[in-house]
This record gives sequence, structure tokens and C-alpha cells, in this order.
Amino acid sequence: MGKIAKFSIIGGGGFRAQSFLKIAQALPDQFQVSGLVVRNEELGAAMERKWNVTTYRTLEDLLAKEQPDFVVVSVSRTACPDYLLQLAERGIPALSETPPAGDLVSSLTLYEQLTRLKAKVQVAEQYQFQPMHAARIAIAQSGRLGPITEATVSTSHLYHGASLIRKLLNVGFAEATIQAKRFMLPLIAGPTRQGIPQKEETIVVPREIAWIDFGGEKLGIYDWTKDQHRSWIRSNHVSVRGVRGELFDARMNVLADFQTPLHLELNRINRGEEESMEGYFLQGIIAGDSWVYRNPFAPASLSDDEIAMGTCLKRMAEYVQGAAPFYSVAEALQDHYLGMLIEQAVATGERVTAVWQPWAESTE
Repeated sequence: MGKIAKFSIIGGGGFRAQSFLKIAQALPDQFQVSGLVVRNEELGAAMERKWNVTTYRTLEDLLAKEQPDFVVVSVSRTACPDYLLQLAERGIPALSETPPAGDLVSSLTLYEQLTRLKAKVQVAEQYQFQPMHAARIAIAQSGRLGPITEATVSTSHLYHGASLIRKLLNVGFAEATIQAKRFMLPLIAGPTRQGIPQKEETIVVPREIAWIDFGGEKLGIYDWTKDQHRSWIRSNHVSVRGVRGELFDARMNVLADFQTPLHLELNRINRGEEESMEGYFLQGIIAGDSWVYRNPFAPASLSDDEIAMGTCLKRMAEYVQGAAPFYSVAEALQDHYLGMLIEQAVATGERVTAVWQPWAESTE
């Protein structure tokens, strides 16, 4: 058994923070929660009862008693930079749960400050680690589809979508031009974060489509309808096209040779179904006769999103021990920058350009 990673959480009363707590509870041989910063005393007491953890009102109080390997910063985008700088000044690694800055000016300022402090910061962008997305990225980067030319992402919004597009196309920090359009369309209301609908209601929701031209035969298509990831009647969709084949959601069309097409399905291999007594969990994903993804936390019973967030925690623990970065501040700021430009292109109807930014020179 490897070293158990100890992490603290700032903003421990939020939805995402509680997901990290659930993951740690499900994987006690890998993670240990070393205190939470919850500013509200009543909420802190409730968290202590629910999760059997210790809470503190301030970061100073927590660090006086706890010695975490790293700290998860799960607060608003406006509050995040200050906490990251406080931790950097103390030499404590941080995992930021949200894009760590607001507009472009604050992004540039934060990048300069963290660089000057030689901060060890990564960002918990989990979508790339969700099992099916991870399988698609692995296939795209394997060469099986040939050089990748197009990626369509209709499964997550703004910086999440931008992150998947960049990973699938493997474009790094390339400059790009963006065109976009918004359509307002009627839809029967479905679930929201507040729960399932209590009555039938027709609402009008925005659908935003952006075309991101990275040049050199690299096209990203962003397609997002508000709350589609929760909708019962709107599907998510991801496709990746290469010179020798394509992925279309869970189907792969490739060439064995120029006269022999192969049509393969990406199949989820679950345990605990029907007569299986192994417990219920995802073992991995197979395409044809090959594994394209294996669940690193099997046999723990976790949702896809929890597996992805757990992977962020695992990769952060490895990063603190000297492993390579897995999603740096530079990458997070680049995806947030592209997300902001998509919003600008939607709002103005004009073509906008993503130009080189100082963080593009970073390999951290």
C-alpha cells in the first residue's frame, strides 16, 4: 500500500467540497481529510456531524493544527486567488477546484504572482478524467484514428468544453479564431441542481455553438444547451475525427487497411450486475478486444464524476511527490480564456482571436 495522501479543504460546506469528502470516505486507504475551513460556525458543526471531520473557521487555525500534503481550494472564483497566494507564500501545494481567476487581467496577474512565488498549484478540471472522456482522449492520442482534425464537444460548458476540445485535438496553447452564435429554443423543463421538476413547464433556453479554428487542419466545435447535462430529453455528444477514423460517442469507425473498415463499440464493463457478487463498480472500458480505460479505484462504488475527481486527488498527491503536472494553472487559464472568448463571440456575433498569452510558455 502506498502513502495515504492527507489533504485539507477550504470552503468545506460547498457541493464540490462534499464530493471530495465522499471520495475520501470511500477510499480510506488512499486519502485522509486533514480538516476543513468552514467560516460559518453552525455549518461547520453540521459538517463535523455529517462527515466526522474537524472544521476550522480560518486557514490560520487549520494550519496551526493540521499538516496536510496539499490543500483543496473549493471557493468562489473571486476568493480563490487570495487563498492560493496565502498557501504559496507558506510553501503549501494547492489544488484549485475552480478556474482560479475571473477576467483576463486578473488571470494574468495571478499567473505572474504564482510564478514569482514558485507555487505548486494544479487545478481540479475533472472532465478529462471521466471514464468515457478519458477513453476517448486515450484513443485520440494513440494514433488509431490517424492525425486528429476535428473534435465536437456537446457535453459541458465553456472552460470544461474548451479543455476537452484541446485535449482531443492535442493543440496545446495554439492561437485560434472563434466564431459563435446563440439560438433561443423552447424545451420542456427538466432537472436542475435544485431537483426534479414539480410540474410541466415550457422554458426557453439558449443553445450556443462555436467554431474554434486552431489552424493547420484543427477544428473544435463547441455546442452547449443550458442544463443539457441534466436534461432527460437532450443528449450529450462527443465526436473525434481523424484521417483514418472517427469516434462518435461510444462507436469507433476505423480502417484496418484502406479496403477494410472496422466498427467497434466502447463498452463499459461493470461488475455487480445480474449474478455477479463482486460488488457494483465500473471496471473499465473496452473497445474491440482492448482496454482503453481502467478504473483506478475499483472496486469502490463511485459515480463517473467521483472517479474523475478522485483521479484529480490521486494525481495531485503524485504531483506533490514529484510527478509531472496533470492540469496546471497555465492550462486552466488557457481554457478559461477560450471560454471567455466563446462568450464574447456569442455576445457580439463577431469573429474573435485567441492570441498567445504569457502562461503559454509554461510547462508547469
